[in-house]
Amino acid sequence: MVTADDKFGEYLKSKGLKFTPERRAILKEIFSFHEHFNVDQLYERLGRRISRATIYRTLSLLIESKLIEEIFRCQDRTSYEHIFGHPHHDHMLCIKCGKVIEFREDKIEKLQKAVCERHNFKSVEHRLVIKGYCEECAKNKGT
Repeated sequence: MVTADDKFGEYLKSKGLKFTPERRAILKEIFSFHEHFNVDQLYERLGRRISRATIYRTLSLLIESKLIEEIFRCQDRTSYEHIFGHPHHDHMLCIKCGKVIEFREDKIEKLQKAVCERHNFKSVEHRLVIKGYCEECAKNKGT
């Protein structure tokens, strides 16, 4: 079974880059998250021992290697999640409290596929983020 370490190591090798201890620590920490994360959270969890610049550069490489994905931007922060070994899913984001609800809807997936076929378009990825108010915030807001 191919691991995230294996996949990232091969990707870096294909680009002529080294799998440095810093990159390895970032990868390990990201895959220890079981929820979405942002750079500030990652920086704190790494004990501030790796620079933000190194984190940002490594995140770009992890996105290119299809191990993680930028999922949305909210309140001036970008959130990420690791996708290696996980089925595709979409997100609903509460713009008041920041709650994220993950979901998978086969009807949406089939519709996207049909739209691509109708336009002779070859899809390689997609992201769906629905922004609004969660049940609790909608009650409190009166919407």
